[in-house]
Amino acid sequence: MEFGGYRIVSLLGEGDRGRVHLARSASGRPVALRTVHARLAEAPGFRACFRREAAAALAVTGPYSAAVLDADPDAEQPWLAVEFCAGPGLPEAVAAYGPLGDADLAALGAALAHALSGVHAAGVVHRGVKPSHVIITRAGPKLLDFGVARYAADESPAAVGSPGFLAPEQLARDGCPGSATDVFALGAVLAVAATGRGPFGSGRAPGVLHRTLHEDPDLLGVPGAAWTGFLGRCLARTPAARPTVAEVMAWCGERAARYPWWGREPVSDLIHHEEEEVTELLRWG
Repeated sequence: MEFGGYRIVSLLGEGDRGRVHLARSASGRPVALRTVHARLAEAPGFRACFRREAAAALAVTGPYSAAVLDADPDAEQPWLAVEFCAGPGLPEAVAAYGPLGDADLAALGAALAHALSGVHAAGVVHRGVKPSHVIITRAGPKLLDFGVARYAADESPAAVGSPGFLAPEQLARDGCPGSATDVFALGAVLAVAATGRGPFGSGRAPGVLHRTLHEDPDLLGVPGAAWTGFLGRCLARTPAARPTVAEVMAWCGERAARYPWWGREPVSDLIHHEEEEVTELLRWG
C-alpha cells in the first residue's frame, strides 16, 4: 500500500484518531506515515483544519523537532509524513537511565525549549507536549506532533491533551492556549524526568485536573532549590507568570551537561537497538 509515493512497511501503532506506519520514501528514506480514520476525515471542517495546521507544521524547523515532510489533506484518508526518529521514548529512556540530575535535566530542557521555539516561530501552539511525544535519538531529543489533526471540528482544541500536562487555561471553557501553555507542559515533562512522577499526581483524570487547578505542584526530588523555583514558575497557574520559551532555553542552556546523557549507556544501547530494528524492518518490508 502506498500514500503519495510512500510505501507502507509496518504498522507502528493505532489510536482513536488514526494509524502510524513505518513507511519508505521513493529514495529509501524511512518516515513515520500518519493516516487519519475516515470518520474524522469526514467531520465538518476537519480537512480545512488539517490543511491549515499541516502547512504550519511543514514550516517547523530545528534539530530537536521531528520534521514534517509531506501531507495530503485532500486524500480519501488524509495523511502526514514525518521524519522517522529511531530511539526510545522519553519514559523508557528515563526508566533505564534513572531520574535526571541537574546538568542532564538542563540538557533535556534546553533541547525541548529549542524545539518549541521552532514550533512557535511557525505559528503553531503544540498543545500536546508530554513524555510520550519525546523520542530520544542519537542526535538528541525529538519533539513529535505539532497539533496537526489533533481535534475534529466538533471538539474544542482547548480541551485536548493529557491530564497532568494540560495547563489551567486549557481547562477553561473560554481558554485560549498560547506559547505559555507549552511552557507549562514542558515544566511538567521535566518534573517527570527528574522525579519519575507527575507534578500533579496520578490516578483518575478528574483528580489530576482538580490538583492542576487548585494545588501547588509536587516537586519533591527535583535536583535542588533552583530547579524547584524554576519549575514552579513554569507550572504557575497564570500564563503571564511563566517564563518564555526563550527564557527556559537560556536558563537550561547555562546548566546543561557538556556531554549529553543520551550519548551514554544504557540510553545509547536502547537507541542502537531501535536503529537495528528499523533497519531490519526496512530490509524485509
